[in-house]
Amino acid sequence: MKVSDYVLQRLREWEVDHVFSYAGDGINGLLAAWGRAENRPKFVQARHEEMAAFEAVGYAKFSGKVGVCAATSGPGAIHLLNGLYDAKLDRVPVVAIVGQTNRSAMGGSYQQEVDLLSLYKDVASDFCEMVTVPEQLPNVIDRAVRTAYGRRTVTAVIIPADVQELDYSPPAHAFKMVPSSLGTARYAPVPADEDLARAAEVLNAGEKVAVLVGQGARGARAEVEAVADLLGAGVAKALLGKDVLPDDLPYVTGSIGLLGTRPSYELMMDCDTLLVIGSSFPYTQFLPEFDQARAVQIDIDPHNIGMRYPFEVNLVGDARRTLENLLPLLRRKKHGSWRKKIEKDTARWWDVMERRAAVEADPVNPEYVVHTLDALLPDDVILAADSGSAANWYARHLRLRGTMRGSLSGTLATMGPGVPYVIGAKFAHPGRPALALVGDGAMQMNGMAELVTAAKYWREWQDPRLVVAVLNNQDLNQVTWEMRAMSGAPQFLPSQAIPDVPYADFARSVGLGGVRVEKPDLVEAAWREALAADRPFVIDFRTDPAVPPIPPHATREQAEAVVSAIVKGDSDRGGMVRQGIKAKVQEFLPGRRQEGNGPGAQGKR
Repeated sequence: MKVSDYVLQRLREWEVDHVFSYAGDGINGLLAAWGRAENRPKFVQARHEEMAAFEAVGYAKFSGKVGVCAATSGPGAIHLLNGLYDAKLDRVPVVAIVGQTNRSAMGGSYQQEVDLLSLYKDVASDFCEMVTVPEQLPNVIDRAVRTAYGRRTVTAVIIPADVQELDYSPPAHAFKMVPSSLGTARYAPVPADEDLARAAEVLNAGEKVAVLVGQGARGARAEVEAVADLLGAGVAKALLGKDVLPDDLPYVTGSIGLLGTRPSYELMMDCDTLLVIGSSFPYTQFLPEFDQARAVQIDIDPHNIGMRYPFEVNLVGDARRTLENLLPLLRRKKHGSWRKKIEKDTARWWDVMERRAAVEADPVNPEYVVHTLDALLPDDVILAADSGSAANWYARHLRLRGTMRGSLSGTLATMGPGVPYVIGAKFAHPGRPALALVGDGAMQMNGMAELVTAAKYWREWQDPRLVVAVLNNQDLNQVTWEMRAMSGAPQFLPSQAIPDVPYADFARSVGLGGVRVEKPDLVEAAWREALAADRPFVIDFRTDPAVPPIPPHATREQAEAVVSAIVKGDSDRGGMVRQGIKAKVQEFLPGRRQEGNGPGAQGKR
């Protein structure tokens, strides 16, 4: 048995069933071992190492298991980095196995020689080791996997090419040998009783309680619902926690932050008590004023405790177990005016979203595209949104419910993970449909090549449905709007304008399904066709770049400043300002009263 054979064997013993990778001579020994092992664990060939890392992240996010990626030395190891940082910043367990030049060449400025220990020192700061003799195994593999699970982070194992070819010999019962064993203990820490009592005192004293949940609360859905019921609270969700609670609960106000909802913003601005569960949400300006609310935080990681807000009580513990112990200490509050206001604001928000989706655009309103999808989502769908304006519509228009799952690059907010995320998800859950909502910039950057990966593997999936919806507006739209809103600058076409690519045609050219939509009355039919397809499917929605993702918390003055920037200096592709955009923005300015005869039409923002 070679070292490379043993590496794959140990991964199998850790129940690793997929490794996302791209070949290179720095891992030739491992590739040969894969052949001897009859492709176990399964080698999944991405088109680029960055995509392999993103697929490992998507696999880990949607399976709960460690994601594993592998790459050759030098350029392959470098390519992994962006996906690995995405995993690190979103606290996702991923193990990277990378090749290195032969030990005899190290320090000789040899071809593809990169100081990988230094390169990976930050991204794999919890565990990064180079294997130089066989006896380091299995300990190095075991610690890499165990640390990735235990600290929910990235770890790295570097194996020089000549070491991969050595005969394997285990560590002996001898001095300076380090034996190892499989497995990692499951644990669910809980805070001390006195800390729980202090937290209960704060929460019981509040009259207007707000709850903010992040991905750390995902395993505590029932307990969060029970807390909200007892305290008469509203619940806002950080984007990484969008699938923690269903959006059809009347007190769930939706996402919070720059891409969030108006009722989530008002929930935080008006509360007198805040409970944060499993979230390191970074934007302090979306939380209550510092002297406004008493606050309690629950997080399993003591490194995350006490950040973002002056919490009065910090509880280090597993979200579900901590809430189980906290619930008996809480006193039931009457669901009075506070809870009624939350539910009224939330219902009003969804009505506003429906009306925003109905605003005419040229050629198609992107909000209409995503709002139409909402009612058509399969009950067990797995969703991914790419960074950009697509993330706005994912955050605001899609109501996750039941067993639906959803994620995006929450902290790194990198472009390009949407398509590889759902490919990774399909290997984790081959029997569930998956859908990626991406902008045309992200699709051109990464997504088109990974359609080739989908074409290579889709026949292996029990449910072949993988839908990629491209919001094609020929504009790097999120940055364009940020320039207008933050800098008061018009669109700078040399940086923002991108080519119109026939995405659906490309999909069909590699054996997938595809359709282009340029009229709003064809949107629903396209969604239905894609969700009923017998193979992966791309919808090229030709959307209007002039539909503004104005933040729901914007003041009237800020929103009107955006209008002014457009009308005074902006131009579209033809060099003429479309004055209709002014009406689109003003239709939904904060504080604007909407008149009408429909249900609940009076008094809407």
